[in-house]
Amino acid sequence: MTDPVSGAPTSNFIRQIIDTDLKNNKFEGKRWQLPPATLASLQQAPVDTARIRTRFPPEPNGFLHIGHAKSIWLNFGLAQQYGGICHLRFDDTNPEKEEQTYVDAIIDAVHWLGYDWNTDGVSHLFFASDYFEVMYGFAVEMIKAGHAYVDEQSPDEIRETRGTLTSPGTNSPWRDRPVEESLQKFQEMREGKYPNGSLALRAKVDMTSPNINLRDPVIYRIRHAEHHRTGNDWCIYPMYSWAHPIEDALEGITHSICTLEFEDQRPFYDWTLEVLADLGCLARPLPRQFEFARMNLNHVITSKRKLLKLVQDGRVSGWDDPRMPTLAGLRRRGYTPGSLKLFCERTGVSKANSRIDYSVLEQALRDDLDPIAPRAVAILDPLKLVITNWPEDQTQLCTAPRHPHNKEAGQREFMLTRELWIERDDFMETPPKKYFRLFPGNLVRLKYGYIVRCTGCVKDENGQVIEVHAEYLPDTRSGTPGSDSVKVRGNITWVSAQHAIPVEFALYDRLFLDEAPEREEDFLALLNPDSMQTVQGWLEPGVDLHAGPWQFERLGYFAYDDVQSADGSIVINRITTLKDNWAKRTN
Repeated sequence: MTDPVSGAPTSNFIRQIIDTDLKNNKFEGKRWQLPPATLASLQQAPVDTARIRTRFPPEPNGFLHIGHAKSIWLNFGLAQQYGGICHLRFDDTNPEKEEQTYVDAIIDAVHWLGYDWNTDGVSHLFFASDYFEVMYGFAVEMIKAGHAYVDEQSPDEIRETRGTLTSPGTNSPWRDRPVEESLQKFQEMREGKYPNGSLALRAKVDMTSPNINLRDPVIYRIRHAEHHRTGNDWCIYPMYSWAHPIEDALEGITHSICTLEFEDQRPFYDWTLEVLADLGCLARPLPRQFEFARMNLNHVITSKRKLLKLVQDGRVSGWDDPRMPTLAGLRRRGYTPGSLKLFCERTGVSKANSRIDYSVLEQALRDDLDPIAPRAVAILDPLKLVITNWPEDQTQLCTAPRHPHNKEAGQREFMLTRELWIERDDFMETPPKKYFRLFPGNLVRLKYGYIVRCTGCVKDENGQVIEVHAEYLPDTRSGTPGSDSVKVRGNITWVSAQHAIPVEFALYDRLFLDEAPEREEDFLALLNPDSMQTVQGWLEPGVDLHAGPWQFERLGYFAYDDVQSADGSIVINRITTLKDNWAKRTN
């Protein structure tokens, strides 16, 4: 949401709405108190000092994924830019699927992204369950006013009489039951006198509406299930479509921003708020809902059901598997909060659905890390190089910048010895044209070291090259006057075989081969069999394992894996390569 040159916020349709609202003083004199804030309780409350209020309202029934990052960035970012406040609110109205574990994980993820909900010592962390008693009272008022009734049809009957997109619904036989009966039944529902699905409270709107969401939607259902916060205090729970606008109003939200699939629900959102305001339950100005297009990222699924399937079937190691699109997985893989924010900025905010190529996410990571990531050398596919004219017991100190564009970062130090590890593809016995690395007779520079001339190789009984031989040119050390005395076109990385650190590298790639796996029910058939490969390699000595992510020269960006390294081994994840070569690999 900022211009890359000026740093000023870029415009989008939501910002234009907010600008207009503020210009018209829409919220002037609006009062606020810690929720639940009803019309009666706001009479003596102070004027709200926040220019706007937004909210990020996850349901605690799973781990956040990259699509949620867009909503977090948008809601918290808008609040910051406009001198407002963003609430973190858990929509915990479905006790059968919600757990405290998910609450804790969501709080941790939002904090990791760099956002907070505390302002001037006041916490703006809320739960829908905080308002259960208030919402129950609102439902009673709606029944009394003839805006709601208790229906005794089964869920299947309600579904059948609701109609279709092309035919109107049919009134329930209980739609016109006396108010007193609905009040009594609703009280008995709360007291636990009925089994699940036997009764429901429905809003009385319009069964002939072309918008199927206005055909007397259910607003309370019976669920005999223990809630992670309220225990067994309740056995009836409000439906999300009814509870959500009330939660927004009770918290004084000004702009309720959600994804495009809730657009058809907006009329009921507005109807609920207007009815309750007319009944004297809620204060005006009321919240307004605005929708933006959700993030559709190629080669990724974000369906909680399908992600759960991946975990339960053991296709991934867990919710924090580095191939998962969850924030926990991206974080463990090595993605940074800055890279995800940059990705959100670049993909922007619009009303039109579109697909975003995975390479955009990877490039955001590169651009975030390139200016700050310390450099080091790693060898993923090791081949031994022996400098035959180098004394066996001789070591020589070499230096290299920790960051090529930041002299203040200082120098790193490592030893040059007779035996080195190089990448296997840095040698070819019979090279093609324009191959400038090691082959018999060719000269290359050992980066930060000497120029060497390849003299041959050693093979095993199967003809596999197991060792390359070379001789170094003594007067060509990097950083000395003789370094330019011999011109070479090849430059290869290396680590000392004597000093290198043994490391297991986890080479991660896209989890799905197909660009849009979410559209296929048999999505498991689209898994990329090479989404993770592990190799045993070598790392430059002296690398601070906890100072990453790093850029390993010529290879890409990598991060230490705390989870896999818990047993004492060293496991380093590849986050992404230096350049996007997905199309080249898959074509």
